[in-house]
Amino acid sequence: MFEIRMGVPEMAEYWRTLKEKIDKGNATKEEASRYKKIGKALVLLSNNPRHPGLNSHEISALTARYGIKVWESYLENNKPAAGRIFWVYGPNQGDITIIGIEPHPNDKSNAYKKITLSAMEETEKSRKKSTKNP
Repeated sequence: MFEIRMGVPEMAEYWRTLKEKIDKGNATKEEASRYKKIGKALVLLSNNPRHPGLNSHEISALTARYGIKVWESYLENNKPAAGRIFWVYGPNQGDITIIGIEPHPNDKSNAYKKITLSAMEETEKSRKKSTKNP
């Protein structure tokens, strides 16, 4: 089982704000639906990142741009601009960090150029690891 983390600062703030709206009962219908879809995807990712319903696959254009394997999983399918969740393994072994939630890009030639992703949170464990391997 993987521990799910939110990328910083954008994803952590997005999730905190969305959860706060849900908890206070003032989320829109669309926000409540998105929260439910993201929550389901996070449970599936935590248990099995290769769950067939997620259709997880590496996005080589983002991997090349960010220098770490970037994965995309489905939040929904068969819908215009269907939601996608972008994630990476880390910062520690057994962690998955959510670094973006975006609609599926429609522009085939430059599909992923417009996507900007959050950074991974630096943990005490990852800081120790990086100082051992300069």
